[in-house]
Amino acid sequence: MHQYSGKLILHTGSMFSGKTSSLWKDLNRFRIAKYNVAAFKPTTDTRDGLHRIRTHDRTEMQCTPISSMEEVLEAARTEPMEVIGIDEVQFLQDHPTEIVKAIQELLDMDKTVVLAGLDMDFTGTPFEVVKELMPICDYLTKHHAVCANCGVDAWVSYRKSKERDRVVIGAQQEYEPLCRKCFKMKEEERLARENQMEFLSETQKA
Repeated sequence: MHQYSGKLILHTGSMFSGKTSSLWKDLNRFRIAKYNVAAFKPTTDTRDGLHRIRTHDRTEMQCTPISSMEEVLEAARTEPMEVIGIDEVQFLQDHPTEIVKAIQELLDMDKTVVLAGLDMDFTGTPFEVVKELMPICDYLTKHHAVCANCGVDAWVSYRKSKERDRVVIGAQQEYEPLCRKCFKMKEEERLARENQMEFLSETQKA
């Protein structure tokens, strides 16, 4: 038993803010202290292979891919794990209430749960599961990347492509961290371009 038994630790923020690096540091610290540590990530995150979590500074750890929190619960019931880490928690396919319920069950089992996840999508809309987890966690760290446009603390992960689906797995080719002001400026520019293209299209039809 240690001081973090039954505790929930959450690292959140935009992309490139160091969330996964902090998850790695927490899990590695528990491993050094000789605790049984298990790492998981959603099967939808295939950027670095299914069985590996890699930070943007190329530090990595082995992990188990999961599509549901029930897989984590089953592992926790049958294996001697004391610390459970989950990266990109916002990509899990369960309903947010089911994810929260499963995490509460892990905490009731005296497991230490360390999570990393985006707080908002590319439009600045909060991810529901992270929004639900933030008030119930014991330790919460909001990480900040550097705005790629002006250099202040970033607020959101801005998608550079025209893809509008909510979940598009990517890295620096697809996203850049932006502060609130720069995000709003780029969104206004994007909307202006789209309106202009729509106007030209309607004009050509006429």
